[in-house]
Amino acid sequence: METWFPRVTVHSLVILVSILIYILTTRVIGERRPPSIAIAWVLGMVAMPYVALPMYLMFGRRKLPRKKHSPEFVRGRGLHWAEDLIQSFDLKEASDAAVQLHQDGAESAASLFETIQRARFRLDVCTYILGNDPFGLDAMRRMGRCVERGVAVRLLLDGVGAIQLPRAFFAELKSMGIQTQVFSPLLARRTQGPRNLRNHRKMVIADRERLWAGGRNIAAEYFIGVRGQPAWRDLSFDLEGPVAGDAAAQFEADWVAAGGAPAPAEPNAAPSTWAQIARLCRAQFLPSGPDQTEDTVHALLIDACFHVRDRILAVTPYFVPDAGLETAMRLAARRGVKIDLVLPVKSNHVLADFARNRALRSLHEAGVAIHLVPFMNHAKAVVCDESLAITGSVNLDSRSLLLNYESAVVLYGAAEISWLAGWIEALKAGATAFDARPPNVFRDICEGLLLTVAYQL
Repeated sequence: METWFPRVTVHSLVILVSILIYILTTRVIGERRPPSIAIAWVLGMVAMPYVALPMYLMFGRRKLPRKKHSPEFVRGRGLHWAEDLIQSFDLKEASDAAVQLHQDGAESAASLFETIQRARFRLDVCTYILGNDPFGLDAMRRMGRCVERGVAVRLLLDGVGAIQLPRAFFAELKSMGIQTQVFSPLLARRTQGPRNLRNHRKMVIADRERLWAGGRNIAAEYFIGVRGQPAWRDLSFDLEGPVAGDAAAQFEADWVAAGGAPAPAEPNAAPSTWAQIARLCRAQFLPSGPDQTEDTVHALLIDACFHVRDRILAVTPYFVPDAGLETAMRLAARRGVKIDLVLPVKSNHVLADFARNRALRSLHEAGVAIHLVPFMNHAKAVVCDESLAITGSVNLDSRSLLLNYESAVVLYGAAEISWLAGWIEALKAGATAFDARPPNVFRDICEGLLLTVAYQL
């Protein structure tokens, strides 16, 4: 009599081991993933275990171990619900700041160069891209002049963003005395975590007192344009006040994580005059990324969808939200919130443009107004009613919200919120409506396949 035993092949064992490794590592490190991302990893291990398992071991983590704190946080003490939420992430409270938003690339460049010029003892620069072009070289020379007058200048570049730069560029930075670190270089292991966790923050900080930040990399296309083409539309700002110190602390953590030596003690600074400015805005620094316990900006946006009463204005170059954010926006629209979403007809990332359509059709059906502008828009901002605005380096896509190291500033001042709302509204002139027709079967399948990996793109 024959006894039947299930036939277990080596291939089946590889699949089983791959899934077990995924389950165990996820449980051990307490990794929380959106369902779509978890499903994508599991399906990949079933279909292509020899490819998916090595990729998971190299790229699968999205949160890093973080020192536990005991924040002295008291619920309900902030002036705004968002202040309380952000403080619950073990981040600093909102404080007064002198804020100036930049209308265009010319204003932004003038503010950037002023920030560099005003540095007295320390200048910290964090950018995803430093352009090997006239604008990037001009900024580099200005940093070099800071060194000549005794300012300690540190430049932090992302590992992917730095790929475009030749070795001679780094040699020039060194000859100028500019301290340089590359965050998570692809071919070296100096930064903790997988290679796909990119530092997308854009900050220039002078003496821990003045912050220049936003969505602009330090390259020509963000300020003056290239090859006869106009500069991309983008948003940046400068501010003075304690928020600049919060940004400086974040830069310090990133610098040390990239292998840089901690900054020495700073000299006693002369009293700042920023507090004497007549109109101040309450502002709060909001970093996001693998070094934070929660997905901070993602959580704030979802919470905002349920707090908002009248309107949401949002502008972003790339829109590939996860299911949680898409659902929150859809529900807000269904209960009568007026949501305007401004996107470029065609961005500089073809796959992002393709992957966004399924979410856009769903939101359009719920009543979200989608405005496609005929130029490259790289600005990132969200305005909620008249009480809250968020702007910085964060795109409204899963990679930016769930994987990248990002930074934003939350603004609570009525004048600044109104300015941002007006700036976004002005973009809508000449925009076209989104074509929400259902896709054909082939396109629908391609969109679904792309969305399984969209968070890594």
